[in-house]
Formats: sequence, structure tokens, C-alpha cells
Amino acid sequence: MNNKKKYSVACIVGTRPELIKMAPVIHELKAKDWANVFVINTAQHRKLIDDMFDLFHIAPDIDFNSMKANQSLGDLTQELVQKFDTWMKTNRMDMLLAVGDTTSVFVAALIAFYHHINYGHIEAGLRTYNNKEPFPEEMFRALTSKLATLNFASSIEEQNNLLKENINPKSIFITGNPVIDTINWIIQKKPHQPIFEQWSNLVVITAHRRENIGRNLQNICNAIKLLSQKFSKYHFVWPVHPNPSVQAIVFDLLNNISNVHLIEPLNYEQFIHLLNDSELILTDSGGIQEEAPILKKPVVILRNRTERALVVKAGLAVLAGTQTEDIVKIVTDLLENKPLNQALSAGISPYGDGKAAGRIVEHIYQYLLNNNPQDI
Repeated sequence: MNNKKKYSVACIVGTRPELIKMAPVIHELKAKDWANVFVINTAQHRKLIDDMFDLFHIAPDIDFNSMKANQSLGDLTQELVQKFDTWMKTNRMDMLLAVGDTTSVFVAALIAFYHHINYGHIEAGLRTYNNKEPFPEEMFRALTSKLATLNFASSIEEQNNLLKENINPKSIFITGNPVIDTINWIIQKKPHQPIFEQWSNLVVITAHRRENIGRNLQNICNAIKLLSQKFSKYHFVWPVHPNPSVQAIVFDLLNNISNVHLIEPLNYEQFIHLLNDSELILTDSGGIQEEAPILKKPVVILRNRTERALVVKAGLAVLAGTQTEDIVKIVTDLLENKPLNQALSAGISPYGDGKAAGRIVEHIYQYLLNNNPQDI
């Protein structure tokens, strides 16, 4: 076998979290003399992802420009099926690689399956076992695991989830999550500088998940309003997601409160420094649940279920749900008594050591080098 063979690997991104986690893998692949790397931007979140390419010094090779105004999930799925199918017909890859649980990730896995192309799924095995929370991501990631050639799990918990679903053990590799690689790079890249020096005692809030839009988001906003009154010396900073449905609720309920600051989304580098400045983080984001332990910051999870149960089990986060009174009670305890501080002091994430990208790339190479279609 000629070990000098070049392999073509396409890395698929389309949302900000996907690029954050894929960036170290792309750079690791580009450093290998055996890899021809293609970066596909599905642009599923156009407003949030474009400036991220500059931050990570990555240029997409192709842009699907898939999002349209007032687009339904069905419309987006149809658009991506056509784009991926057309592209794969004329660009033969040895491996497609994606991270997470978006529509882009699932559709890419499905079309790769149709074209008999290997597919690697980073962040495989996360589960809530409730198909409506998160919706539609829970179904997307379960189906993607079935379609994937290689499943890269962040921890043994995700590996066990995959094994319970009868995913081939030979396809599963525990690598850690490359988001830890990215945070380490951000921290080393630029010395920490406060983002908002005029504010102290920061509580950072993010909420945008599809299943929270509506009554749940209203409950969250009402909790923030009560907390801002109860803790008047704290500043509650909310970088508001550009989704119009999110903005309508948040600005309607929280605008013009002196210690609640509704701001534009920050770039990722600024956002990590904002998290670093905070005393507490309230979020429904999965990625922030992975990022906060490295920064030694406690998290209140604004969801009824989390697929990242390890952070709760490790005492690094509290699952608050979406009821106003529950959120107020839990945040009050955390601000007054700081019960999570001991677990957080180590600054250790259950999702890896910052070397995930190297492991993922090595597993891809070994599979492509020794590939026997009958093995997996």
C-alpha cells in the first residue's frame, strides 16, 4: 500500500458552534501531507458565522448559502439535500466530516450514505432521549449516528449511549470535544481584557433554543427581571440572538431595565472573555455547558433536559428548567452561597484535555489507510 496517497476530506460547517468546534480539526488536517481539505459552509446561520472564518484564519471553499427568509425546516432540508447531492456527484470525497446536530449535519450524513462516502461525526452520542427536547436536534443526532462511518464521542458517557443503540463498537472513538482545543487557543492567543470595564458583578445570559421560544423564553425573561431587582448590584448581560422571535420576546420584557444590558452578539473571542469576566452564566446553549468548566464558571442550564449530564453530575452546573420561580430560587442560591465553587476550582472539563483534534485526525487517517468496507 502506498502510504503517500492523498485523501480528500470535506469539513462541513454552517453555524457558529460548528465552526468553533471544527476549526482546530481543519487546521490539524491542513497540517497533514496526506490530506486535501475542503471546507463547506452551508451558511445555516449566516449572520453569526461569517466573521468567525476570519478569527480562525479559515476560508470556505464553497458556500451553499442555504438559508432563506421565513424558511421552514422542510424548506431548509430540501435546499440542503439538493445542494449536497449536486456537490457530491461532482466532488468525490474519501471522508465527510461534521460536528453536532443541525439540519446540515443530518442531511450531509444522509446524502453521504446515498453516495457511499465515509462520514465522520464529531460530538457523537449526546442524548436526552426525548425527541422534542432539543427539537429537532435530538432526532438528527440519533439518525446521524446510524449513518456515520466513524463516531467521535466526547466522553465515555456518549460512547455508552452509542453502544446501547447498537452502534458498531469499531466505529466509536473517545476523543474529547475540540471546543476545549479552541478555548485553549483563544486564551493563549490574547491576554484577558475585560469586555465591559464599566460593569462589575456580571451574570451572563444566553437563550435561543427552538423549544424555548414562546412561553419558556417569557418565563426566563420574567426570572431575569425579578433577579435584576433582587440583586441590584449585579449587571445582567444578554447578547441577544438575532432570531426575530427571540428578539421580540426579550426586548419586550427586559428593555429599559437599568442593570439588564441587552447587547448585540459578540464575536467568539470577545464572548469567551465575557464569560471569563462573569460570576455566573445562565444559558440553554449546549456549547457553553462545555466551555464554562474550563473557565471555572458556574452554569445554570435553562432547559428541562440536558444531553450534557456530565456537567451536572460533576457539580459544575445546575439544571434549572424553564419555570420562573425555579430559576430565581436556583440563581439566588448560587449568587448568595456559591455551592459549586469547590468543584469548579479545578478548571477541568469532563469533555476533554484540549487534544481532541489530533485524535480525531489520526483516527480518520488510520481508517482511510486501512479501510476494509466489511469492518464497519
